[in-house]
Amino acid sequence: MNAQELEWNDLRVVLAVCRRGTLSGAARDLGVNHSTVFRRIIAIERKISVRLFERLATGYVMTEAGETMLASAERVETEVFSLSRKLLGGDLRLSGCLRVTAPDALTIEVLMPYIVRFCRTYPDIELDLSVENALLDLSQREADVAIRSTIMPPDMAVGHRLCKLGVTLYGSVKYLDEQADSNIKRYTWLMPGRGLDWFSANQWLERHYPGARIALRSNTLPGLFEAVKLGLGIAPLPFFIADADAELRRVIPPPKEFESELWLLTHPDLRRTARVSVFVDFMTEAIAHAQSIIEGSGL
Repeated sequence: MNAQELEWNDLRVVLAVCRRGTLSGAARDLGVNHSTVFRRIIAIERKISVRLFERLATGYVMTEAGETMLASAERVETEVFSLSRKLLGGDLRLSGCLRVTAPDALTIEVLMPYIVRFCRTYPDIELDLSVENALLDLSQREADVAIRSTIMPPDMAVGHRLCKLGVTLYGSVKYLDEQADSNIKRYTWLMPGRGLDWFSANQWLERHYPGARIALRSNTLPGLFEAVKLGLGIAPLPFFIADADAELRRVIPPPKEFESELWLLTHPDLRRTARVSVFVDFMTEAIAHAQSIIEGSGL
């Protein structure tokens, strides 16, 4: 095996196929097409004269050599990301790319005006914004800064709690007025789906109303919000997205179990990076201005 000929990009391809088990899954992770991954795996196996995968109908399964390479490649990956973070951590310039991730509804309803102001204030910083509910990995530089809804931040992150995140059940005024039975367990329920794992509403519903009829699940809060507005049923929604809409009404007082917190997090290696530090300070102050809307204390 001419392992000395292997490059980091080779290891990245092998890692992606090992983790996903399919060429299409690996291609999505790498940002290339299916055929590119296929050609790269063949080229890598020829380069080292070892078969790394068995090609089965269900996907790619690692051989013993593939498992050996996976273990080594993961160690190399950890070192590469660690070096990248440490180098970035010493960057004192207010310029360059800054990767930020934040939940969709919060970004759309609350954060975007502040994000626009930040971009105008620091025009040399290129903000790469991932608006999604998936928890991107800070240790692998999927994001430099994360604004997350959680009550338990990951151990490998540093940051601070910004405020509480208030949530309760909402229905449209029309839907609620039309219900002949005021017992909410007989209402039609619209619930969070995959991608909203921080939301404890599903566990709450199973405990308190195990026979409830669920008509719709959505992996986004804006999706639930629109379905509630159209009168399909009731759903758990944050105060900041629902309280200001006159067509919606709270169904019950906020359950304690629904409560979450908003955190602003980064990796310990990056906290002294100039563009990370200035963004953290800027958004901390911005969210303080919006705290009453997010917590619902102003209503």
